Amino acid sequence: MLDADDVRRIALSFPETVEKERWHHPTFDVAGRMFVTIPDDQTSFAVRCPKLERDELIAAEPHKFWVPPHEAPSAWVRARLEALEDAGELYDILLDSWRQVAPPELSRPGGAGR
Repeated sequence: MLDADDVRRIALSFPETVEKERWHHPTFDVAGRMFVTIPDDQTSFAVRCPKLERDELIAAEPHKFWVPPHEAPSAWVRARLEALEDAGELYDILLDSWRQVAPPELSRPGGAGR
């Protein structure tokens, strides 16, 4: 089963990613912008996600994705680690969030990717 260490390992594999502590839990930034955070219970993680896509994700896979009420106004979604298929799916979710905030020169081919 995937855990918070897998989130950390994959997030830190992306160019220029740094780990910071915010709200007493780990967060990961690129170019000074946060793209993933691991809440206190470490059974899930939160990533950037445009609201329209977020609503579609939650509707399609409510067992995997959700938004706590206090985060509803934001463009973030949470994902349950136990519901992910494998590390490849985790990688794809984290990479998508990273690309939303990474400078264009980092996210071009040769920047981050498989």
